Amino acid sequence: MTVASTPHEGPLYSECRTLADNARAASRQLATIRGEAKDRWLVRAIAHLAAGRDEILAANARDLAAAPGYGLSSAAIDRLKLNEKRLDDLANAVQGVRALPDPIGEVVQSSRRPNGLEVQQVRVPLGVIFFIYESRPNVTVDAAALCVKSGNAVILRGGKEALHSNRAIYARLVDALIESGLPQHAVQLVETTDRDAVGHLLGMADRIDLAIPRGGESLIRRVAAEARMPVMKHFHGNCHVYVDDSANLSMAERIIVNSKVQRPGVCNAAETLLVHRAIAPTFLPQVAAALDAAGVEIRGDEVARSLVPSVVPATPADWDTEFLDLILAVRVVDSFEDALDHIERHGSGHTEAIVTGQFLAAREFMNRVDSSCVVVNASTRFNDGGELGLGAEIGISTDKFHARGPCGLRELTSTKWIVQGDGQIRG
Repeated sequence: MTVASTPHEGPLYSECRTLADNARAASRQLATIRGEAKDRWLVRAIAHLAAGRDEILAANARDLAAAPGYGLSSAAIDRLKLNEKRLDDLANAVQGVRALPDPIGEVVQSSRRPNGLEVQQVRVPLGVIFFIYESRPNVTVDAAALCVKSGNAVILRGGKEALHSNRAIYARLVDALIESGLPQHAVQLVETTDRDAVGHLLGMADRIDLAIPRGGESLIRRVAAEARMPVMKHFHGNCHVYVDDSANLSMAERIIVNSKVQRPGVCNAAETLLVHRAIAPTFLPQVAAALDAAGVEIRGDEVARSLVPSVVPATPADWDTEFLDLILAVRVVDSFEDALDHIERHGSGHTEAIVTGQFLAAREFMNRVDSSCVVVNASTRFNDGGELGLGAEIGISTDKFHARGPCGLRELTSTKWIVQGDGQIRG
């Protein structure tokens, strides 16, 4: 008779525990390594990835060939795909991370107390990060670069649909770690496709300090439900562009087309367009023609359909849907207040944009919209770590603790207090 193993027994649990133990040991070493050594690893990582470019693209081709068997959407396949340009972008992102100052040891604040104590709050690594992600082999590099530069060890768990790509990339990163004299286990890849491995690792709060899921909403909700450590996350990106009655309509057209079309399968793409009633008769036919030329299906309310007959009737669910596709919900609102009310009821706290020519409207929007990123007169696609000067990002958080918005180096750190005295005691 076969006896079922408990959650803390069996070869898979032991394998996961070894990963976590190795990561914890590596994190202790990384915490004391100077920024120059970490930067040298980043330079070598770029060189190793360039030398292995053909092998990485061949591995990615294997994953793409198998993608239909996993039932991936067109958006997921787009996120899975690597090409020469995307590999160039990866190298540029790593270079951007290298160029940033090392956050570790930064003095956040300091003071001298009346009793003579010298007090400092300094930035320190979080420790070990478990990063779970789908379809995106490019973020294997982003995550490794950001975690190691910020003094953290990282355990990477990509989806089975990107396994060959992730293995090829990971091999180059480890070669660079060994060559640079950094701990080999600073970056580790979970190579099994067994879903139970994720559950095992999410239970290891004694070894792992933070879990970061990046992928579909079902993945993120599973991680949030099972994790015994803090989770940095957003569930979905239902992003809005509101075109106010004072907007420059040519600017508004460019912004909404870019927000929706430039890369529709990502979390900062626009999903809903809100248009002030005063400009709707002029603007909606204009922007609908541009969106139609780009292959976008528009799902609109009754007013939008009366102005543009080709618009498909919107359902109540459309206002809450992250389409991740060339589909856009459109609603005509009576006022600025109505636009804010719609965003409050249907937004996901990810990215919200206004196009306006009025300073007061822009200021009110910035102050009153509760979102990780509020954009004025620009595309929602700018809510991105690279675009906002973070070099790269490990994800976008809509939480309010411990980080919010694109998460780069500083968001992967904590602080500790250093108190230095010369014999003081408390009375």
